[in-house]
Amino acid sequence: MKLVLLACLAALAVAAPQFENAIPVLILRDDRVDNGDGNFNYAFESDDGIAIEASGSSGSVGQSNIQGTIRFILPDGTPADLTYVADENGYQPQGALLPTPHPLPAHAQEQLLIADEQRAAGITFDQRGFRVNRK
Repeated sequence: MKLVLLACLAALAVAAPQFENAIPVLILRDDRVDNGDGNFNYAFESDDGIAIEASGSSGSVGQSNIQGTIRFILPDGTPADLTYVADENGYQPQGALLPTPHPLPAHAQEQLLIADEQRAAGITFDQRGFRVNRK
């Protein structure tokens, strides 16, 4: 039993994170205001290019509405920005790094245009895909 305990402690010591070559990061800005009523602001910035700002308020349905910005530097040195709103409509991020859907092929775009034209003309279809004739 002592041998198992000793082996576990040795494994834990070997698995401990090594911070010998870690570069310290300086905090350049850390501003926080919390009014205690759901309204708050905070801003954080470090010397490695990370900056986070957010402000929040109480929502109409009891949720917290938050809007903010996150900035950081990519490994190639390019700055990246992400803005977001989180409210009763959910989390809505915006930024160039977010994935976007592939564009629809031309034939799919054409089918959508045809469907729009049919709806505008009052043409409807049943659950099985057959056209409903209205007189």
